[in-house]
Amino acid sequence: MIVNRAVAALAVLALLTGCGGGGGKAPVRHRAPTSAPTPAVAENTRPGTKDWKVRTAGAEHAIEGFADRVSVLPGESFRLFVSTTAKGYTVSAFRMGWYAGAQARKVWASPHQAGQKQAGAKTTGGTHTVTAPWKPSLTVATRDWPEGSYLLRLDADSGAQRFVPVTVRSPSTAGKVVILNGTTTWQAYNMWGGRDLYKGPGGFDGRSRAVSFDRPYDGNGAIKFLAFEQPAIALAEKTGLPLAYETDNDLHHDPRLLDGARALVTLGHDEYWSTAMRDEATKARDAGMNIAFLGANAVNRHIRFEATSLGADRLVVCYKSAEEDPIKDPAEKTQDWRLSPKPRPESALIGIMYTCFPADGAWKVYRPDNWVFAGTGAREGEEFPGVIGPESDAVTRGGPTPRPIEVLAHSTVQCGTSTTTSDATYYTAKSGAGVFATGTMRWVCAMRGSACGHGVTGKAASFVAKVTENVLRAFAAGPAGRSHPARDNLKKVKPAGLGAAQGADLD
Repeated sequence: MIVNRAVAALAVLALLTGCGGGGGKAPVRHRAPTSAPTPAVAENTRPGTKDWKVRTAGAEHAIEGFADRVSVLPGESFRLFVSTTAKGYTVSAFRMGWYAGAQARKVWASPHQAGQKQAGAKTTGGTHTVTAPWKPSLTVATRDWPEGSYLLRLDADSGAQRFVPVTVRSPSTAGKVVILNGTTTWQAYNMWGGRDLYKGPGGFDGRSRAVSFDRPYDGNGAIKFLAFEQPAIALAEKTGLPLAYETDNDLHHDPRLLDGARALVTLGHDEYWSTAMRDEATKARDAGMNIAFLGANAVNRHIRFEATSLGADRLVVCYKSAEEDPIKDPAEKTQDWRLSPKPRPESALIGIMYTCFPADGAWKVYRPDNWVFAGTGAREGEEFPGVIGPESDAVTRGGPTPRPIEVLAHSTVQCGTSTTTSDATYYTAKSGAGVFATGTMRWVCAMRGSACGHGVTGKAASFVAKVTENVLRAFAAGPAGRSHPARDNLKKVKPAGLGAAQGADLD
């Protein structure tokens, strides 16, 4: 999501040179995966629970809640803050996975709780931050809960339901494929209480400049997770690979979170990154950790974290304007990463850059003999309608672009009233790490086939799933560039410009 860029901003980008994708040999030893069953395999043989979804949302504030922890270690407790107009409610915790297609397992249920209608939303300060000034309702212990992404479903006596997402994070990521929940982006788009980082009363000027985790999520409570993450988690768990679970908040908090990790997987929409998040991911790549960007528009917004009364790193600060942001350190101004006063375009990490909203197009295969397409039967020029959208990335003239980089898909995209291109890429760093990027925000959604809408077909779902599985398996084995070095073909591809897709700051 980018505002229209001035010519001066593009001029700054033109001065930036390409990068080699990381320095030095990997200090971390990567062992080949063993044949022993992984915890994911054992967990997913347990009986699943098909009845895990929100069936009846009910009225807007019929029941809703939030947790005082974004993530916890296995066995740790967290508090739930719940408000409901019903006399009572129950809470059920579902671990998201594969489970023979059920895609969830019920691991816990609360006793019946007395209902309480809590205070309305509170907006404070010049940042227009919205919070729910509520009293805690119950404490939840995660004893015997396996690591993973969880949805807690609140079931009111009236029949209304809402989700509260919580991650049981992994104590160690060494030797594992790390699934990263995009919690900062979930919060950036959270309109509970009437404001998010995009709009508020009166539109853009009324937006929040800082958004708090001390409030429920809007809608069913897990809109972004379900749309951009859950299908990919089901697929990853189905592979049986060794997985770890972390959140954006954890990546920011722990400067050694990714030590020894085989791969980092960011999902369909992971837009808001702090300096610490980016530094840790870059450091790990330069030590041989692979990265898969399954969405588009990742690492676009620069943020800071601050504390709230409920704990550290529960406030996401993003003014979207270097001039408006009061912090004095130019390196911590919260505008887009690619903009002044210290431009650091996201392509230096991802390989491609965000270029288009609203995007609509078919994902077009460009290098069918690449290893990521093994077993798909893909042909050069084959198209998968609807897979590109609503935002897309591309190799751009603005760069910087890591080399060697291989363009895997090169597609024509309708971008509002203009036409541009979108690319999927794979580059390899000096450390041996491989970095894969799909170039589209709809990649994870496309795993659902026709249920995704937008003309996505069952054939596209099978194709996307197989490509993703190929990437996950190769990345789980260690630095992918050692067995799959990128074959640079950038000279054959016309890079996209930055003017066609930048429209208004609407999404």
